[in-house]
Amino acid sequence: MGKHSRPGPPNQPSRAVPRLDDGDPLAAYEKRRRPPLDVHRRHRPLHGGGGHLRPDEPRALEEWNGFSYEPAGTAANLTEAQRWVNGTVPGTGAAAE
Repeated sequence: MGKHSRPGPPNQPSRAVPRLDDGDPLAAYEKRRRPPLDVHRRHRPLHGGGGHLRPDEPRALEEWNGFSYEPAGTAANLTEAQRWVNGTVPGTGAAAE
């Protein structure tokens, strides 16, 4: 194994991006509109600090709009924020089962 055989840490998504389609005139534009590391939803503590610290404090929810992250609401704690990021919102049929 050479010095540069691994593209990044094993716990992060691949940063390898597909090649641009020569037939699509908007391919370069679409590439720039992808969110960083393909994370479309994220949460952050309202009062700063590490995301894993103080799991009972409220979180700010942010969603990618194609250009930047915009506020999408708040969650009461870390568990609810993680459910929102993963798409299982309490009160819906999928989460209630």
